[in-house]
Amino acid sequence: MYLLNIFVLTVLFVKSHGVNINGKDYHVDHFSENGVSKRVVYPKHGSTSTWVARSMYNKTYLAIGWDSLDLETNPEVDDEEQAFFAGYLEGLETHQAIYDHYWNTVKSDCVNETELCQRVNFYLETNIEWIKGMIKQHAASDVYWKQVNLFYQQLIGILFGYNKVAPATEELTMRDIMWINFSWDFGDVKSAMKNETNKVLKGNGHCSALIKLLRSKSDILVAHNTWTGYENMRRIMKRYSLLYKNIAGTVVSFSGYPGALVSGDDFYIVNSGLVVQETTNENNNASLWNYVRPTGQVLEVIRVTVANRLADGGRSWTKIFSQYNSGTYNNQWMVVDMKKFAPGSVKPELLWVLEQMPGYIRREDQTDVLTRQSYWASYNIPFYPDVYNMSATWALVDKYGDFFTHDKNPRALIFKRDHEKVLDVHTMMQLMRSNDFQHDPLSRCNCSPPYSAENAIAARNDLNLVNGTYPFNALSHRSHGAIDAKVTNYRMSQSQSLWAVSGPTTGAHLRPFQWSTSDFNHQLPHRGHPDRFNFKPVNFSWPAQVWAV
Repeated sequence: MYLLNIFVLTVLFVKSHGVNINGKDYHVDHFSENGVSKRVVYPKHGSTSTWVARSMYNKTYLAIGWDSLDLETNPEVDDEEQAFFAGYLEGLETHQAIYDHYWNTVKSDCVNETELCQRVNFYLETNIEWIKGMIKQHAASDVYWKQVNLFYQQLIGILFGYNKVAPATEELTMRDIMWINFSWDFGDVKSAMKNETNKVLKGNGHCSALIKLLRSKSDILVAHNTWTGYENMRRIMKRYSLLYKNIAGTVVSFSGYPGALVSGDDFYIVNSGLVVQETTNENNNASLWNYVRPTGQVLEVIRVTVANRLADGGRSWTKIFSQYNSGTYNNQWMVVDMKKFAPGSVKPELLWVLEQMPGYIRREDQTDVLTRQSYWASYNIPFYPDVYNMSATWALVDKYGDFFTHDKNPRALIFKRDHEKVLDVHTMMQLMRSNDFQHDPLSRCNCSPPYSAENAIAARNDLNLVNGTYPFNALSHRSHGAIDAKVTNYRMSQSQSLWAVSGPTTGAHLRPFQWSTSDFNHQLPHRGHPDRFNFKPVNFSWPAQVWAV
């Protein structure tokens, strides 16, 4: 059941809880237990032991800042059925959250860029036609293309599940679901079409990340926070247990968004022993956009999914990810292989670091740097000199100063100064939520007032003055900041568990973000959000299985 055919599959909803695919009937059971929604898909004429997929959805977003979704599939079922029904259950369970997120983000994305978005859609359609051909030719014999197919099968399942229960006035199309999933790539597709550079000057800095070896190598901690616009704060923590055949990574937990199969932050904990995260490196070299093409390339969000499933180490992850480089959503990827760590011991290939630009990828083992410094920090400035030069980030230094250097960037200096304060998960979370921009000398800038809430590990640009003077937009007043933080360590990663907090950071000098008192309240859609974001860190420890049948 390859992608080439699935767009024309006869999928009929034969009754309120039934699905028919190519003449085969399926039934969905649904019940709630202690406020948690649970669903299971069975073949209509099979026994309960032949379940296909099952889900558990906890709607706790307004209480703790996160919903949680736990999906599991049956390894005895064909992989294509597993993928479709994993998506189908997600669409059923999270339909309201999907529409809220769509309303806040995708729906308004093309309002002032109609012609440009038509070009993006043509790019997408051309890419899909090429993908279909590759799947038809290779999916039966090539595990890479089989996984690409399964990505799309799951995506289509989301659409059918969503539209099964959504009101007619809120029905979505396949294109809508694809925009939710590929929005991270489409930012660079738009830039390539406009031949645009210097996005970072406009304030597109995206994420802080830290990997920390504790003293005597007693533990390793991996942490990440996501920088984005506040309209994106509709969050779901997810675990996918997709038990496909012949893959290394069958279980992955990640911080995510409604309707998206990927983290997008990105932050993943995989049962192959890998913890994978990234921060974005912007391309400021217009000539590189010539390498972004709709054929011969696979979008980044698909490549990270395939790498998470197929790889069993940092070397193989970066090799798989490097194939079919789309030149979109260009990031520094950090892959920590927990199998190379034991308390008191570090082996080579514990940390692999990959950086991507259009037409180019560099990947190396950086375990020596991690062990020598006891930390690895990432903050939207390329590490590899050739990537730094290729991206033309250097051209911004003369005009705007050390903000655009790798070693003197404010976050680089703050991480260098403060990483030794990390003693455990709690203190790592404190560092990843830190922002004392009015008092920290490393937050100062050639601004009026002379500091910016951008210059911190967890940005809060909404706190910059509306009438302040800033040399470039990234430092200014805007709806942008660190909207979360996630931390795991060696022990927790074994069960794909983590601590996470949702919403812009708070503190002694930082008031919680509140839509009703913000000047962005009437400027930005925030359907379904709480008014005030003042949540505490939450421990996500997943059960052994979704639920016993």
